[in-house]
Amino acid sequence: MSAEYATFGLAPAMRAGGVLANGDYQVHRDFVDFIVNGRPLLFQLSDLDAVSPLASDIPPAIFTAHVRRLLLEARAPLEEGRYVIYGCPECEGLECGAVTAVIEKSADGGDDFVWRDFAWQTTERADLELNGYHGIGPFRFRGDEYRAALGQLLAEDDPQARRRVLLIGARVAILAKLAAALRTIGIGAEIAADATGVAPDELRTYGAVAFGPTVPDATRQSVRAVFDGADVPVAYVDGLAPIVPLLVAQIEYALDRSPREQRRLTRLAADPRSAELEVTSTCRVQLTAYRMDRLSRTHVHEVLDEVLEPGRHRVPLAAKATKGSAFVVARTSTHVLVTPTSR
Repeated sequence: MSAEYATFGLAPAMRAGGVLANGDYQVHRDFVDFIVNGRPLLFQLSDLDAVSPLASDIPPAIFTAHVRRLLLEARAPLEEGRYVIYGCPECEGLECGAVTAVIEKSADGGDDFVWRDFAWQTTERADLELNGYHGIGPFRFRGDEYRAALGQLLAEDDPQARRRVLLIGARVAILAKLAAALRTIGIGAEIAADATGVAPDELRTYGAVAFGPTVPDATRQSVRAVFDGADVPVAYVDGLAPIVPLLVAQIEYALDRSPREQRRLTRLAADPRSAELEVTSTCRVQLTAYRMDRLSRTHVHEVLDEVLEPGRHRVPLAAKATKGSAFVVARTSTHVLVTPTSR
């Protein structure tokens, strides 16, 4: 099968971390995804929880080595000229499974790059007959376009994403629990009363600022003025309720730098009876409802956990899940959305 020309690009992406309904933690990972013919290649692999080798939390020297491998400036790490395209988000072990492919220059002696023979691989040698992705590729990328996209990564001074959050609020106990949860999933977090006196270089390490619901407007405006004065763009999060998993989900959404048109989860709305969501590719979706009762106790209801096809889906909500003030979190492996239930 000959390779057809395809467009090649790169875009920021993330593996959404979070505190799950069962108490487990899922690590947050920022990475650069491959955009083939205008769509993330990851989405063409159905419901795969994985990241590319171009992750922002690896040492710069290793990041550069991965880029040079993709440019064929270094030897393939696996047999038969195979390269890791996506791997386990929790570790780099091949035994967890990885999507690999052969990367080579075009056979006609031209300047093009070809990605072919995609496979799911858990050992040193890929079994294409048993584990090959037979409906994906081969892709032929024009050399100038391919090198320009990957070369830009080498030209950047720092591939690291800003994965720190500044937490501002009056309820120190809740903020401490939130900071601990964020650190557990790989996001740095600091607690402060405001941002007065913080050096611009430190401000630039933050990707988001989260405000507690009781923070006065004057404090919010002061914090924004400090970041604006240092010319540091950040996302601002207004905490919906003192529920740690809910706040983590809000912050994960705020840190999502992926282009909106390339996201897997694009819409979430809810009322007391149902939630409506939209996905752009086949993926596993987890839907969880949170609410607080009159005694400020948190109640968690797992609403949905299944693989959904692309399109809009309406999911019924039990009355007990949305009694009083309730919030719904929709989560895929790559994205998360949060909404209150409207009445």
